[in-house]
Amino acid sequence: MLIERQQDVTPAVLEVMKRTQDPRMREIMVSLVTHLHGFIRDVRLTEAEFRDATAILNEIGALASDTHNEFVLMAGSLGVSSLVCLLNNGDGGNTETSQSLLGPFWRLNSPRVGNGGTIVRSDTPGDPLFVSARVVDGAGRPIAGAEVDVWHASPVGLYENQDPEQAEMNLRGKFTTDADGRFWFSSVMMVGYPIPTDGVVGRLLKAQDRHPMRPAHLHALIFKPGFKVLISQVYDSNDPHIGSDVQFGVTKALLGDFVRHDEPHPVEPGVSAPWYSLDYTYVMEPGEAVLPRPPIK
Repeated sequence: MLIERQQDVTPAVLEVMKRTQDPRMREIMVSLVTHLHGFIRDVRLTEAEFRDATAILNEIGALASDTHNEFVLMAGSLGVSSLVCLLNNGDGGNTETSQSLLGPFWRLNSPRVGNGGTIVRSDTPGDPLFVSARVVDGAGRPIAGAEVDVWHASPVGLYENQDPEQAEMNLRGKFTTDADGRFWFSSVMMVGYPIPTDGVVGRLLKAQDRHPMRPAHLHALIFKPGFKVLISQVYDSNDPHIGSDVQFGVTKALLGDFVRHDEPHPVEPGVSAPWYSLDYTYVMEPGEAVLPRPPIK
């Protein structure tokens, strides 16, 4: 098809996309071209803006490293990560789900820790935190033998891969649920933190007059054959940014009650007040157990 005017471009491209043999890829490419061309017409994208856009995409790719993933950061800041998560869980987005964003800081091979152990591996000043959690299926039955990978930011708002002051794998650990589907451990109370703003995402937030803050949260990735891998974040409902997460990740089902205690710990005499506790139940959905690709090494 010879192109004579701008209206001819989209039909010509769609004709080629429709020849794609893989049905799912064909569906995606036809829809992508339809919406992308429609977007360009809707905003009447200029040549200068197109050049700027391609330069930005190149810059995002160049910012990728073993410890940073700008594309994941951008996807979250545009609400794309949250939307994909909710569309693919909780009965197609119709019911609540324990699923959440993977985020840019999950690492493979966290050290194994016995239930009741700690994930603090270096001097990490902060209020003690005791987590007691349960993993169940949709009917509330306990899931025994599930591998639970947990990680969170430090009380200064940095993950260990961002902070040379923290030991390797500090505030990370892998547990196994017992016969009642339970796992428990101690750590230090995390805080909310700003996402990295020294790249493309930071410029976007500044242009939109948005803050870069994420509310305090605990990550978990739970693996058990016969179940879809559960990727979750439990958020501190008392965090000042709980209603304005820069990554749009907070849902009602993921609100946690991080309880502050100002009295001595009942069974840990060396723990000084204040200390915090979290009791939370994770719900797994049936499916194929496939680990995601780690966003960093």
